[in-house]
Amino acid sequence: MAEQTPATEEIPVGISACLMGEQVRYNGGHKRSRYCLEVLQERFRFEPFCPELEAGLGVPRDPVRLVGALGEEPRVVGTRDPSLDVTEALAEVSRAFIERHRHLRGFILMKGSPSCGLERVKVYHENGMPSHADAGAFVRELRRHFPELPLEEEARMNDAVLRENFITRVYAYDDWKRHVEATPSYHALLQFHSRQKYLLMAHHVEAYRELGRYLAESGKRCLDEVMNRYLVRFMEALGRPATRKTHANALMHVFGYLKDALDGETKQDLLAAIEDYRQGHVHLAVPIRMINHYVKRHGSNYVREQTYLDPHPYELGLRNAI
Repeated sequence: MAEQTPATEEIPVGISACLMGEQVRYNGGHKRSRYCLEVLQERFRFEPFCPELEAGLGVPRDPVRLVGALGEEPRVVGTRDPSLDVTEALAEVSRAFIERHRHLRGFILMKGSPSCGLERVKVYHENGMPSHADAGAFVRELRRHFPELPLEEEARMNDAVLRENFITRVYAYDDWKRHVEATPSYHALLQFHSRQKYLLMAHHVEAYRELGRYLAESGKRCLDEVMNRYLVRFMEALGRPATRKTHANALMHVFGYLKDALDGETKQDLLAAIEDYRQGHVHLAVPIRMINHYVKRHGSNYVREQTYLDPHPYELGLRNAI
């Protein structure tokens, strides 16, 4: 069992070392991320890793690239010296890293890297001509051996929806690690699902229904099996970014718990805010703030505990831009 992080500490998140300003790039440079270091580092405890450096490639070093045919897992070989093949070395250090870092809640990756690129990394034919695109070698090992871990490229976090989605997944996974994995039980799993219901609905309504049915039928199954299957599906579902339509649907479900306690004018104001958001006239923060105001006064404990209403620190302002 991974050691749990006390609630008073920052959340442990992996990051490509070059994004921390470490001079580990093939050319001796770095790709320091201001957003990670000046914003997210106040909330996350970053644990940097450079798989290429760990695999024995020096700094500076001959660059490497992915080489292979479509449908094959590409190899990682030298750009200038094709006899340099670090495929196995990268796989070995990647698996060792994963084994030591099961406590992580996410990983922020360097775009385009043959080791750390999340997607659209160029793969070349043996003759040096471009072939297709794939994920980096380290990312493939993460997906193979740590599929529930939230992953995102630093550059893609310039997109407000992708940024909010990644940080939502990190905090949801942190909830799981603290409150389910730390003290595993059917009760802890059901409580987790209960408070994550509308967050799950906003991202993937089919998965929301599917996981609800699965838990209802899982009481006699092995707990480890149930937890593993639930977590992989839950994190996969959250990986689908919510849309204005799916957010509006979740908001309407929360509104349903309040409507009997509100007067007609207040109900119309809330419905108008949700519709304004759905049509793209305001950001998500507007209806969320209004609903939170009334949930605190009139909501049941069940609604108040919904992580959807407060999935990450308000100070990050993530819902002010989506």
